[in-house]
Amino acid sequence: CKTCHWGKDHRDWEAYDIGLHGVVYQVNKWKPQQFDFSKKLSDADYVGPTCQYCHMRGGHHNVQRFGTVYTSMGMSMADRGAPIWNEKRDRWVSVCDDCHSPRFAREQLQALDEAVKDAGLKYRETFKVAEDLLVDGVLDPMPKDLCPDWSGQHIWS
Repeated sequence: CKTCHWGKDHRDWEAYDIGLHGVVYQVNKWKPQQFDFSKKLSDADYVGPTCQYCHMRGGHHNVQRFGTVYTSMGMSMADRGAPIWNEKRDRWVSVCDDCHSPRFAREQLQALDEAVKDAGLKYRETFKVAEDLLVDGVLDPMPKDLCPDWSGQHIWS
């Protein structure tokens, strides 16, 4: 997974690697009694989850089915309680409750909701400042032929 899912444009591996689950993996990955990779994923009883354990649960190769990519849950600006997202959120919790209580998983999801809400507010505030500076003539408009940089953001002149 790390081959593609790391780096400036999307930091999935880095986020996993420095989190509790990633640290457990790094410390134990060479111990066959902790991570027996000869077993089928559906039979795995790892000491901690790997990318595959959560995202390819039950042998499904559709990683988004059990994905935790939060924007795919429509959380950027959407109503977090909208019925359309209930099934996705329930699946997200069902992955976590293999090892954690459902209450813990739902509390983590709620905390993620709050973080996304706060980040969205800061994001909009930042762009409002830039827009005001542009309107006030402090910034030059971005040339129409300027592509976004590799992080997916536009570079202001």
